[in-house]
Amino acid sequence: MAEKEREFPLPVNGARGEVALWVGDVPLVIAAEMEGLSVLSTRLECKSIQDLFTRLSGAEVAATRAAIPSLTVRGEPAKALEKLKLKHFAAIAEAFARALSHHFEDDEGNAGAAEGKK
Repeated sequence: MAEKEREFPLPVNGARGEVALWVGDVPLVIAAEMEGLSVLSTRLECKSIQDLFTRLSGAEVAATRAAIPSLTVRGEPAKALEKLKLKHFAAIAEAFARALSHHFEDDEGNAGAAEGKK
């Protein structure tokens, strides 16, 4: 069965910006949560969110290896790192970009409550 045809075995909450990712046969759910981004940014010595985004979406090897455990919210990142091959980098970069872009989308939320409307 091709990778895109496999049923994803872990729950993914798209409303939270979670993204499904296969690394070989290892399923992961990643999300660009502030704690993980902070750890990752510090580890990679990024000076801006743009720098971090560029390194992750550009499939830089060191950045990718550091990001998998930092951004994984479900799954086994250590197993994913064991299976990691260069052929996986395009899909990983796309997943990172989707997770990061969630922070830049309009967040409607409960606008009425925020404005004090009943």
